[in-house]
Amino acid sequence: MQDYVVKNLLQVQDITETVMSAQGFSEAQAAAIARNVTAAERDECRHHGLFRVAFYINTLRAGQASGTCMPELSDLASSVLRVDGKYGFSPLPLEIGHKALADRAREHGIAALSVNNAHNVAALWPEVERLAEEGLCALAFVAAAPYVAPAGGNRPLFGTNPMAFSWPRPGGLPPVVFDQASSASARGEIQIRLRDGKSLPDGWAIDVHGQPTNDPQEALQGAQLPFGGVKGSSIAMMVELLAGPLLGDLLSFEAGEKDKAKTGAPCGGELIICMDPAHFVPGKDREAQLRHSERLFRKILDQEGTRLPSSRRYEARRRTENEGVRIPKVLYDNLMLLREGGYTTERQTYEGDHIAS
Repeated sequence: MQDYVVKNLLQVQDITETVMSAQGFSEAQAAAIARNVTAAERDECRHHGLFRVAFYINTLRAGQASGTCMPELSDLASSVLRVDGKYGFSPLPLEIGHKALADRAREHGIAALSVNNAHNVAALWPEVERLAEEGLCALAFVAAAPYVAPAGGNRPLFGTNPMAFSWPRPGGLPPVVFDQASSASARGEIQIRLRDGKSLPDGWAIDVHGQPTNDPQEALQGAQLPFGGVKGSSIAMMVELLAGPLLGDLLSFEAGEKDKAKTGAPCGGELIICMDPAHFVPGKDREAQLRHSERLFRKILDQEGTRLPSSRRYEARRRTENEGVRIPKVLYDNLMLLREGGYTTERQTYEGDHIAS
C-alpha cells in the first residue's frame, strides 16, 4: 500500500518553486512552472503535476534546455503574435503571450499566438481556461515526441498531439474546457500506471512487435495508438501540421531526434487561436450568445449519466482547496532531496522518459 504526504496548494507551489530555484532555474521560470504544476495538482491531473518536476530538471541537466532564458514576444501580423521560448519551458512564454493574445482577439475578433522553441511537458487546458475566464473562447494545439503509431502502422511517428478548447459561461460559472490527446491515452497516464504497477486498458498501445499489449513497459517501448483508429490518426496529423510546419517549428519525430538525452520533454511549437465571441454576431450581443450556449449544456445534462467536460477537474479543485493534495511519499522524498540541491544518480527509465527516482 502506497504512503502519501498531504500538502495544501500554497505548500505545493512553494515546494515546486524552491525545488526549481535550487536546481538552477531563474525566479521567473521557477514561478511560472510552479504555478502550472500546482494547477495540475489542484485539479488532480497528477500526470502533469509534481510527477513532471523531474522532467524539467532532467532536461535542464542534460543541457538541452535553458532554465534562465527570458522569452521574447513579437508581432508577425496584426492578429498573429509569436513568443520565442528561447529553448526554455512552456509555462513562462505562455504567460508572457496571454495578455497580448487576449487584447488582439478583442480588437480583431480573432487572433493567434505561436509559441516556438519551448520544451513542453504540461497540460493544455490552463492557457485556454485563462482566456475563457476573460470571456473569450480558444483552441490550442501542441505536438510532442514520436510516441504514437499512425492508424494501421506499427512504429511511433506522431506525438500524443493534444488539442484543447474552452468556452466562457455567464454568471460566474466556470468555463467549459476540454483537453484531450489524439492518442487513446496521454503519455503520462501510462507512466503513472507503470510506476503504480497497474495494467493498461485494451486499445491503448502495441508492443515492439506491433501486437496489442496491456503492459505499460511494453507499451512505452512499443507505440501508443490513436483514439478511434483513422479518425484519431487524422487529428494527430492535423496537430502535427498546425504546431509544426505552420509555425516553422518541429514535427514530433524531428523533436524526438533532437532529444538526444531522451528526457521526454520535447521542444517545439504550440498554436493558440483565440476568439472574442461578440465579434461574430451583429450587435456584439455576447449575453445572447452565452444564453444560447447554455441551452446546449442543459440539454446535455438532461440525459442521465452525462457531464460537461472539465466538471471532474472543477470537483477536484473544490476538494483539494479544502483537503489539500495527496503526494506519494516516494515522490515527496525525492522532491525534498531536490529542494536541498541534491540529485539522485539512480533513475527510473520509462522508455526514454527519465524520471529522477
